[in-house]
Amino acid sequence: MSILVLGLGNILLSDEGVGVRAVEAFQAQWTVPDGVDVVDGGTCGMDMLDIIASHRTLIVVDAVKTGAPVGTVVKITGSDVPVFFRGRLSPHQLGLSDLLATLTLTDEAPGYVSVIGCVPASMETSLEMTPGIAARIPAMVDLLVEELRSLGVSLEPKAP
Repeated sequence: MSILVLGLGNILLSDEGVGVRAVEAFQAQWTVPDGVDVVDGGTCGMDMLDIIASHRTLIVVDAVKTGAPVGTVVKITGSDVPVFFRGRLSPHQLGLSDLLATLTLTDEAPGYVSVIGCVPASMETSLEMTPGIAARIPAMVDLLVEELRSLGVSLEPKAP
């Protein structure tokens, strides 16, 4: 098992940081087994190339623009992920799209990619997320837990 959970986003731009905040909430609530790495990728872009290349499965957690109403939590998997990359799915899409294209060219792309995202309300400069999007983080964590379990990962909740 070689799974990377990658939280993306800029926490200085309000809801744009929802991926990073969701991964932080996940790490606060769950213990993951060996073989699963959880990384705050922030806005690193191409700096994540080697980290992603060393995993067979990639789960990206990020703000996404799918055309769905604000606050909608979505999971995009497998072959649907590149379809969304044709348009602008996320503020990090260009970097993530470039990363995946580069890894495909070098035959190091993960065998499975999914995106767990939330449609943001605000991308204004602020350390605070909007209340409606902050309230969606538990749903993102639940979806992440469901995704990991569907991949055969045994998760243990941390003691409160």
